[in-house]
Amino acid sequence: VRREGTSSAEISISQDSGLIESVGSPTGEADIVLDRNHLIFPGFGDLHVHAREDESGSQNYKEDFESMARAAICGGVAHGGDMPNSPSSPTTADRYKKKAELARRSSVHVTLYGGIGPGTKPLSFPAPYKAFMGPSVGDLFFTSYEELEDVISHYGGEHISFHCEDPSVLERYKDESTHEARRPKEAEISGVDFALHLIQKYRLHGELCHISLMEGVRKAIKAKRKGVSVTIEVTPHHLYFDASMITEKNRLWLQMNPPLRTSHDDKLELIESLRNGDIDYLATDHAPHTIEEKMKGVSGVPHLDTYGSFVTWLMKEHHFSPEEIVRVCSYNPGQFVHPFLPEGFGNGFGDIAPGWIGSLTVINTERPTTITRDMLKTKCGWSPFEGVTFPGSVVYTILKGKPHKI
Repeated sequence: VRREGTSSAEISISQDSGLIESVGSPTGEADIVLDRNHLIFPGFGDLHVHAREDESGSQNYKEDFESMARAAICGGVAHGGDMPNSPSSPTTADRYKKKAELARRSSVHVTLYGGIGPGTKPLSFPAPYKAFMGPSVGDLFFTSYEELEDVISHYGGEHISFHCEDPSVLERYKDESTHEARRPKEAEISGVDFALHLIQKYRLHGELCHISLMEGVRKAIKAKRKGVSVTIEVTPHHLYFDASMITEKNRLWLQMNPPLRTSHDDKLELIESLRNGDIDYLATDHAPHTIEEKMKGVSGVPHLDTYGSFVTWLMKEHHFSPEEIVRVCSYNPGQFVHPFLPEGFGNGFGDIAPGWIGSLTVINTERPTTITRDMLKTKCGWSPFEGVTFPGSVVYTILKGKPHKI
């Protein structure tokens, strides 16, 4: 499957370079032969992963780069972007390089985000960055917009992803009775407004992370039409769940930042905006907190293991074409990470053509899969989708020509 269309073809991948050598008519002599129930996608890319490992090693019990890779392979994810809000955040070149060395243990390619926090400055080499406007999970955040803009003013022209929640609004609602009330819609909308202001003023390449409200999407679309360089990501949980599905039994399991929203219609509009191209990426915000931590009210849910299965739900239940899936799961993520890839990655991720990376995701659209704990590879060992049956499943994740059967 490519953005241009779907066809039967034989793909040859160099075992030396890991790049695609040719795409041509099937000869029947391939190492892996698939029937028409299978679709071969350019390897899926998840731009929003919390692998948790850093030089401190203090949160390796949640996840590390090796276990993250196993979960990614299980979910058909061929590359991921690791967020910087771990205890030893990569806010300096030294910390970034130490974390990059740890990430080499991952069989799935990892693009590391640099951390932006009070007093930080840009790194001396190309990297994407993440800015947390207000408190979420970890200590890397700002307490006011003034403090945030003072720092962002040094990052002109950089690639910055924003967690959009206004710290002053969060402070005002901190004593409300539920997590959803403590992080209201107005916090996200204010955050989107200010992120768009910063992106335009400092000529940033901006990304709005885990958008949960169509009002924020519409603001970003309007900015795009004015030439502002901004893209948008949405998570599986904000597409599948909404606040009406929260019960006393599952409340802690379904706690995340930003929280689930009330409107079922908003959720359907987000799905349509992802399908029609207004939203650019399906990104999980994979947050591998342990069961014990979740029972104490820690925010975040894991999704890497279930990425590919969830994609089949988008195709079956919401009529995404294979080409639309390529755009939001393969090509657009590949374009995002391309400026930060090391040598030897050819044209990068996101297409099935000579010279592109031979990392592929193979899905059987007719083999339903029910999510159970025993199938998960993430260290945290649980999923918000436990018990859910998705209409298809990942059968192979191929990394630079090396197949991993699921």
